[in-house]
Amino acid sequence: MNDPRPSCALTIAGSDSGGGAGIQADLKTFAAHRVHGLSALAALTAQHTRGVTAVHVPDTAFLRAQIDACFDDFAITAVKLGMLATGEVIHAVADAIEHHRPAHVVLDPVMVATSGARLLAADALDALRHRLLPLATIVTPNLPEAELLIGRAIGSRDQMHEACDALLAMGCRALMLKGGHLADGGDDVIDVFADHVTRSTIRHPRLAVEAHGTGCTLSSAIAARLCHGDALPDACDAASGYVHRALLGGYRPGRSDVLVLDHFGAGRP
Repeated sequence: MNDPRPSCALTIAGSDSGGGAGIQADLKTFAAHRVHGLSALAALTAQHTRGVTAVHVPDTAFLRAQIDACFDDFAITAVKLGMLATGEVIHAVADAIEHHRPAHVVLDPVMVATSGARLLAADALDALRHRLLPLATIVTPNLPEAELLIGRAIGSRDQMHEACDALLAMGCRALMLKGGHLADGGDDVIDVFADHVTRSTIRHPRLAVEAHGTGCTLSSAIAARLCHGDALPDACDAASGYVHRALLGGYRPGRSDVLVLDHFGAGRP
């Protein structure tokens, strides 16, 4: 018997009180792709377009209760993982993923703030490497996050491809390495999709803007496209185009110059 329930996407991540990133960006992205979005809050942040002023991490029993409640009632096709602040949280989420076995897991390894500050302790980074990387359908690190994962600098496009090889050797099934931080990137931003069979690049013109929530939006857009049945390389390509359109329509709701993405304008045909 066919399940009459629609395909849903669950985000397990941090809440952004400013509405530009985290779970708020994920839910907007799911809605823009006409996917029903669910959420389990792994962290609460007090933040705005100028930065984060406080973080609260709920206890893991409550986090697990949120995840179990979602799986108990909804047909979840894809799970997006975002800000998981501690090793304890990472282990709790990994336990839940192993128990429920969703078809797709999109891991955005939120480890480095825009300022360059590390957001994970060493034990949390180790837990991410060994518990979450093997469970992920795809991992979407930016260059600073990939550098932490592989333990060396990435300063060129050739080194991006070497980093892809290293991450695949560490147990990643597939990854989309985001090249926006590359110093010699030139006029284009080049991302690299890689799995154990194929490799491709995705190119977009570099925009002279400072934006908030692009990584969250990319990973949640991939999850949404997987809910629609896209093949993984196609989902990544479509998600990258969606983020680029959302940047083009971005706006400044706060006192800073930081853009928030136009999720719904980017989702229009």
